[in-house]
Order: sequence, then C-alpha cells, then structure tokens
Amino acid sequence: MGLLQNQNPPAFPLPPAQYDQAYMNKLINILRLFLNQVDAQQIISINGIIFSTKYLPTQTSLSTLRSGEVYVDTSAGNVLKIKYP
Repeated sequence: MGLLQNQNPPAFPLPPAQYDQAYMNKLINILRLFLNQVDAQQIISINGIIFSTKYLPTQTSLSTLRSGEVYVDTSAGNVLKIKYP
C-alpha cells in the first residue's frame, strides 16, 4: 500500500436509537468501500523530499541491479531511472 494523501474518512450515518439491520448494512458497506480505497491506494508522493543521488548506482552497475531498483544515468545528463526487465 502506498502513502495516503489526505484521505478523507467516510461520513458515517448517525445510528438509530434501536438496532436496525438496514443501518448496519449501510455502515458495513461504507466501511468496506473505504477499506477498498485504502487498499487500492498505490500513489506514493515524494513531493518536498530532497535527497542526494551521489550514492545511487549508475548505468555502469545496470547488470547487477534487480528489476525496480533506481539508478542515475550519467550518460543521459544524470537522469534518475528505474531498471526495467
């Protein structure tokens, strides 16, 4: 799961004074939908994070990197890239 980006919680309905099956069904449905949204969140925001690329591997290490690892391509003007199979 990715980082939540100011995810708003669902608006829960006010409970009735007595047990009501329709209310419980609605509440469970709202919780299920919200949890599905949380599970589906895949976007990771790194806005505002500053890091140095001087310790990252370069394209010369490409053969030893695993798929999905990050490297700096110095031959392309120090572009940050991700190794893709």
